[in-house]
Amino acid sequence: MRLLVSVRDAGEAEAALAGGADVIDAKDPAGGALGAAGPATLRAIRALVAPPALFSAALGDAPPLPGTFALAAYGAALCGADYLKVGLLAHERRAALELLVAVRRGAEAAAPGVRVVAVAYADATKAGAFPPLSAPDVARAAGLHGVLLDTLAKDGGTSLAALGERDVGAFVERARAAGLEVGLAGSLALADLPRAAALGPDLVGVRGSACDGGRLGRVSAARVRVLREALDRAAGVAAWT
Repeated sequence: MRLLVSVRDAGEAEAALAGGADVIDAKDPAGGALGAAGPATLRAIRALVAPPALFSAALGDAPPLPGTFALAAYGAALCGADYLKVGLLAHERRAALELLVAVRRGAEAAAPGVRVVAVAYADATKAGAFPPLSAPDVARAAGLHGVLLDTLAKDGGTSLAALGERDVGAFVERARAAGLEVGLAGSLALADLPRAAALGPDLVGVRGSACDGGRLGRVSAARVRVLREALDRAAGVAAWT
């Protein structure tokens, strides 16, 4: 089970890699759940990330502006991202599908191998965002690589609490049935990792729990190492239950 750590700059990327992160996810935590980092930051992080580690870039919490986010996807793909994450703020399926198709096409125009991931929000009802349990279906219809569950409001509430573990499990199962890679994130703390791993995602994403000083602090290699070890233990237990 892979560990994704969201970082704001090259220094944090180095710390995350030293701690054992599998996916280095570039974003600006001050810009929202999926705040986008600038091109210079993406290139600096790309220069540090070598296989088997992978590089992910957040494009933003996306309203139904397909042209704008297609252009963002094109630019991020040119900066060398392996994954691109785009949030689903559009409430209606038609608008969400149009957005995701545009993002995929924009990314593929720059780098055919880039993997686009739709991010659904466990707390979508608060913001009128896209229903999370419908995200796997629309991601599959758009030809995407995967889906990830996150939280939009960074107020300390986790995705497990916002959606409930039963529905988070349903999200994972629907993604699997659609043939998608699936990730869980959303303010997950160290103590949440056993429950998250038990639901069987391919990837678990963190930011605040990897930082000294919380989400707006700095990523710590020591904290990432503790998370890595805990996730390995939790995934091992999940595999035998």
